[in-house]
Amino acid sequence: MYTAFARVYDALMDSVDYPAWARHYQHLMDGCGVPNKGKLVECACGTGGITLPLKAMGYSITGIDLSEDMLAVAMEKARAAGLTVPFVRQDMTHLAVPGRVHAVLATCDGVNYLTEPAQVKAFFFAAHAALRPGGALIFDVSTPDKLTGDLGDHTLFSDDEQIAYIWRNHYEEKTACVRLDLSLFVRRPDGAYDRMEEHQIQRAHSRAELRAWLKEAGFADVHFYGRQRLTPPRPGDDRWHVTAVKETA
Repeated sequence: MYTAFARVYDALMDSVDYPAWARHYQHLMDGCGVPNKGKLVECACGTGGITLPLKAMGYSITGIDLSEDMLAVAMEKARAAGLTVPFVRQDMTHLAVPGRVHAVLATCDGVNYLTEPAQVKAFFFAAHAALRPGGALIFDVSTPDKLTGDLGDHTLFSDDEQIAYIWRNHYEEKTACVRLDLSLFVRRPDGAYDRMEEHQIQRAHSRAELRAWLKEAGFADVHFYGRQRLTPPRPGDDRWHVTAVKETA
């Protein structure tokens, strides 16, 4: 996942306000008592879109991802910004960090890419072990409404002059998973296009499942919020933000 795609990922996501996402995560961490200069690990960090703004805010942050290509782009961006951030290739379901941290983050659908309940539970248990007492696990997920309705069995198109795509989706009710098949056409300097294929799978986790798995892993004080809001989810929300705290005793 995310191989040649890494080199065009930021261009495709250029409409995303990552500094605003980082500020929202800061608000969520503030609500969980995470220190302003606290030690963080961000899982599924991709090209560092949220990692680098959080570092600039003063957090001590490590980014982890399974894709070497995405991490290579993240490291290039960190160097260009004059920021020192450790980026580590690691499977988030086997998260292991030296020492314990104040917060574990999983941003931009990272938990949706864990397509088996056992994988989600493994990540929650690993995050719990990585946290200091009183530390917080904070993540966001695309909601079932988004994955079944907005994406579902729809085909999306873009005919941008530099990067065009055909995005085909198929939702399977039995597994609660949507398969995302993306054909990208990237314009070369000579005017011709290179074609690349990207295939991904996301699972539509329910609130009941996530809450139960978090509690099974030992978390308490679990809260769900709407998309970049500090208020509860509303029907039709396309994203939830979730916070959970490791008890101090």
